[in-house]
Amino acid sequence: MCANAQMLGTRGSSVTVAAGMLQKAGLIANARGSVEIIDRRELEEAACECYGIMQRQTEKWRGDSE
Repeated sequence: MCANAQMLGTRGSSVTVAAGMLQKAGLIANARGSVEIIDRRELEEAACECYGIMQRQTEKWRGDSE
């Protein structure tokens, strides 16, 4: 199992498909073992509401917001 898939708790093929879609959309550049974010704002907009929820929770844990 690839490391990214293991971190996400999914199959490597699922990560490959998702990364391919994001790369085709011009949001990331993906090469074996390396991912470069090309358009962070658009990538965040393409993400489900889970991204915003996790971002707020992380800020809360760090004490960045009350």
